[in-house]
Parts: sequence; C-alpha cells; structure tokens
Amino acid sequence: MPLKSSYSDRLKKTDQSLIALLSDRISLLAASEFPSLDEQLADVAPLLAQAGIPESVWAGVVNSCYASLTPKSATNHVIPRQITIIGGRGRMGRLFKDQLSIVGHNVSVLEHDDWEYAEQLLNQAELVLVSIPIEHTVDVIKRAVKYLASTTALCDITSIKTEPTQAMLEHHCGPVMGLHPMFGPNVKSFLGQKVVVCPGRNDDSFQWLLDLIKSKGGELIFCTAEEHDRMMVIIQATQHFCRFSLGVFLAQAKVDIEQSLTMSTPNYRQEIDIVRRLFSQNPHLCVDIMLATEERCNAISFLANTYGRLARLVVNKDREALIKEFENTQSFFEGKINSFLQPLNTTGIQRDFKPQNIGI
Repeated sequence: MPLKSSYSDRLKKTDQSLIALLSDRISLLAASEFPSLDEQLADVAPLLAQAGIPESVWAGVVNSCYASLTPKSATNHVIPRQITIIGGRGRMGRLFKDQLSIVGHNVSVLEHDDWEYAEQLLNQAELVLVSIPIEHTVDVIKRAVKYLASTTALCDITSIKTEPTQAMLEHHCGPVMGLHPMFGPNVKSFLGQKVVVCPGRNDDSFQWLLDLIKSKGGELIFCTAEEHDRMMVIIQATQHFCRFSLGVFLAQAKVDIEQSLTMSTPNYRQEIDIVRRLFSQNPHLCVDIMLATEERCNAISFLANTYGRLARLVVNKDREALIKEFENTQSFFEGKINSFLQPLNTTGIQRDFKPQNIGI
C-alpha cells in the first residue's frame, strides 16, 4: 500500500509539471504566428524516438494545443458575410457550412432541387462555394454564374482544378479561386489539415476565407491549377488505385483480416484502415476520382504495367533483376526527399481525400 501511495504522489507531481509546461506551450503559440503541425512534429522526431514516445502521442498534444487556441482566434472581429454553398448538404459541403456558420457567417445551401430559388440564393451572396461531384462541376458553374453579381467571389472545392478554374474565369467576371481540401469530410475542422489554393482572379476577395482556414489550424498550399492537377495524378488517383487494387485482392483471396491484424505491424494496420475507409465510400464517386482525367487514367495504366513487369520478375524468381530494380529506385529516393518527410501522426490518415457524397 505505501508503494501505491508513493507512486500516486509521483504521478501527481509529474502531471503538475506537464500541465505547467502545456500552459507555457499554449501561451507561446498564442503570442506568435503558428508554425505548421508538420514542422512541430518534425522538429522533435529524434527526441521522441530516443525517449520511446510514439509520434501519435505527440501529435495528439500538438493538435490539442492548437484546438485550445483556434476557437478564440477564429471568432475575433468576424464580419458576417452572406455565403451560399452549392451542394451544401453533401458531407464536404456540410463541413464548410459548419465551419463558416460557427464563426458567425450567414450560410445558405443550394441543392439540385433548389434551382427555382437560385436567383435569391446566389444574387446577394458575397461568396459562392461549389461543392459537388467532379463530373458536374463545370456544368453547374456555367449554370450558376448568370445569377451572380460582378462582385461575388466564386470558388470551387472539388479535387480537380484546371477545368473548374478555367470555367469560372471564362464565365464569371468577378473574383475566382480554386480550393482543394486535402482531407475527407469525416474530419471535424480544418485543424491540422492541408488545403491547396489555386489563385484565379482578385485574390484579395478571398483573404478572409484563407485567414479563417489558417486561424483554425489549417495549412495553405499555393500552386497553379495545372500544377495541382499534375500532382493529384500521383497523390490522389494512383493512390486510390493502389488501395482499390489491394482491397479487391484481399477480398478475392478471402484473407482473414481480423486474424491478420492480431499480428500486424503499425504500417499494415494503417494501410488496412485506409483501405477499409475507401470501401466505405460511395463506389461511383470513388471510381470518379480515378477516371476524372485522361492523365489519371494513363498514369494508372502505367502503374499497372509496372506492377505486371515486377510481378513477372517475381514469378520467374529473377533475384538479380529485382535487386537491380530496388537499387535503381533506392538511388532515386536517396537525398531527394529526406527534408520533406514528416513523422507519421494520427492526422495523416485523415488527410487522404474522400469523395463527396452529394448529388446535384
């Protein structure tokens, strides 16, 4: 019994020290510009490894510190704006509606059965967000712009950017910007999430929106629409195909997933969780991510051919050729991306894009 009491006293003292340090940390964050979550995680990765502390634990601490600050900073001096979200009852649309409403903006929703009210919902809006499936985005932009004032800021949040941005610039004379949230609608806020920003016209009209995302812990990545779409071929389409293929393989092989997880590595568990969540989506919208552009289809075909070529080496037990492939690829990666690699954390899984479960 005395041992238990002594241990309890030590734990209390440790907790008191932790609380004091967390208070200092939050105060420092509040007094300076936020470093990104990735930066904060990367800076201490060696110390965490040395101390034997899982990176997910530190990620939770960093996220929680941000969460304690962002509600205050996000609601200071907000000028209420009139906003309409086309597709606002879909999951991604609802996320943006919630985040904009909670800080005091007036948010209306226009869905596929609301077009008789389009003039009322769009004409007076200061910002119109288009949040609909990829294949309908350009058509809906063309349909909506005739109701917009020349001062209305028009923005889409779909996962391809070149065609929607071009359509907005061509058909709307006012402010234009493309956004791509690099996360699924299962997240609860912008905290720790990346949003790609593709400037179009009169960027200053969107500064308040970008400031809101940053104030809530989001990270903004700026690039052209063309750069975005080139990167999404690899970041999004081929990754969807990899996980789609793995899921189909596991199902056809009738793998006992539960048993495999009992003896799995953390990486395997993470991959299975991503695959499971991919197959919890609407299949039509998930497939559209892979089929969205010709470039995506071509890249997936190239990837599949690579799988086939390597598989033939395995079937032929060509050890030397496989080692050569490994060494060639090893030399490609060495020294090129070490400075960009960030530690694995619990928010990383959420950043994988999930299609929007909406129709219009």
